Amino acid sequence: MKIALVHDFLIQAGGAEKTLEVFQEIWPKAPTYTLFFDPKKLPTFSGRDIRTSFLQRLPLALKKYQWYIMLMPTATEHYNLSEFDLVLSSTSAFAKGIITKPGATHICYCHTPTRFLWSDTHSYLQELRVPKIIKAILPPLLSRLRTWDQQAADRVDVFIANSKTVQQRIKKYYHRDSHVIYPPVETQKFHLSNAPKTYFLTGGRLVPYKRYDLVVEAANKTGIPLKIFGDGPIEADLRKIAKNNIEFCGRVSDKQKAELYANAKAFIHPQEEDFGITAVESMASGRPVIAYRKGGATETVVEGLSGEFLETQTWEELADHMIRFDEHRYDSVTIKHHADQFSHKRFVEELKSFVEKTYANPSRY
Repeated sequence: MKIALVHDFLIQAGGAEKTLEVFQEIWPKAPTYTLFFDPKKLPTFSGRDIRTSFLQRLPLALKKYQWYIMLMPTATEHYNLSEFDLVLSSTSAFAKGIITKPGATHICYCHTPTRFLWSDTHSYLQELRVPKIIKAILPPLLSRLRTWDQQAADRVDVFIANSKTVQQRIKKYYHRDSHVIYPPVETQKFHLSNAPKTYFLTGGRLVPYKRYDLVVEAANKTGIPLKIFGDGPIEADLRKIAKNNIEFCGRVSDKQKAELYANAKAFIHPQEEDFGITAVESMASGRPVIAYRKGGATETVVEGLSGEFLETQTWEELADHMIRFDEHRYDSVTIKHHADQFSHKRFVEELKSFVEKTYANPSRY
């Protein structure tokens, strides 16, 4: 079996990129095809067989890759995958649209149907920071991309969803069945701590849909200490409104992040995620999660055992949870044991077995 991997683009670090790293670990000889690759931002992929599209050579490709969004379908279809018997794509956008040779099997690990085309179209347009004239011409362009995206989904032989939440979206938007394999979380990198817990924690990629503004506002109103790790386009905006009880830690190392989790009262997860790796990382550190009751958190957080839920995305409800939160209700060892079901080892075993069985008998799936 000769296998190739395909990923949307390697521009920033996130959960999808961590999943791709594990793909490469399982199949180290498989090349990875991707639209763009920035080795300065993702040095962990340096030394791998990364094959980029023709878009990589265009002006300002790595800094302004969004400029080329209408060319991304063509660039994806342009990959020559004729020598491969099986292709495993990792996608939340374009990689599902590859064209494989007759008889080849295409398994798509779908992190979510393309958010800006389906579930988040309207919020995407509202939050986009571009001139008004650009916003005016985007809707018809997105409609064209939506048509292509639907056709691209039809080319996939077998879908894997990264959560039941995403499984439902695949069914709704692509009318396809899928098999759920939760993404890998490096639970072994996190540890318990007996140190006093003095602050709440939140963090990740600082982007609008993750609703860190609610956490900052809740901490502002209550005066409760809060630490935020990570960076992103809304970091400056959050810093402007944050009071002195809020500490921005910036981009942190794995060791620093583990310490932040282990010594927090709880991790605050105010957004709707496809899966939500940071919530599981907190639980792997034995710390409970205060999560919005939507998306992947409903599959990973067990109410009363490993955390509690917000019913609404409002700073008022979150502030109430922070004020009333009692960390002594939770047992760190029990929480960590719960998180182990989402481990890296479990993912490797499930994915490898599924791919091998699918390749041997694709009609079964």
